[in-house]
Amino acid sequence: MVQLAMLHDPEHAVLDRLGGIEVLSLMAADAEYGPALAERLQPVRIGVGPVEAAINTVRTLQGLSLRDRLPALVLSLGSAGSNTLPQTSVHRIASVSWRDMDASPLGFEKGCTPFLDLPAERRLPLIGHGPDQRPGVRLSTGANVVGDAAGYAAIDADMVDMETFAVLRACEAFDLPLVGIRAVSDGDATLTRYGDWADCLPRLDAGLAAAVDELAAALAGGALAAQRQ
Repeated sequence: MVQLAMLHDPEHAVLDRLGGIEVLSLMAADAEYGPALAERLQPVRIGVGPVEAAINTVRTLQGLSLRDRLPALVLSLGSAGSNTLPQTSVHRIASVSWRDMDASPLGFEKGCTPFLDLPAERRLPLIGHGPDQRPGVRLSTGANVVGDAAGYAAIDADMVDMETFAVLRACEAFDLPLVGIRAVSDGDATLTRYGDWADCLPRLDAGLAAAVDELAAALAGGALAAQRQ
């Protein structure tokens, strides 16, 4: 079995170089980090869930800022759930929303944070075409594991995760663009144990690595500069 170094913690962040661009790579947990990704990236482990993701992304970016080393781009990647997309398929994230936020009894749109002039669904840059040529998908971030068909039916999105929206808000505080890449680990069957998720993770590694390669090629071709125009 290949032994992998653990993901870096926020205080030891390093930048990856993809297509000549300095990129900060972020993942939630060591379990999502396989040998193919290890050949390409040195991600920071930001933890599971919106709170841990927000705290550790800010810690990481603040530390890099103090060293005058902020990246040109932040990359959030890992696993996600979906009961409509094929298991192990890999997708670029076109938009992300926050399903936990609901101040609608006070007259605010569901998903919108009160007193912030921000839409409920936020667009992310789509760089490149993706390894399978699929268009980007809509992602919903929340603090719960969505484990059955009823849970998915209540969410207006193609995919669910627990970190990306929080990472986006942290990136916006530093005026940095965020790209999201997620692979489907679960959703075709009801989750009943940790292994239902963990057993699938090794099968996602090659697909995520291919998506990273495609992103690097697009960045080398000037895709980030084109997004800024």
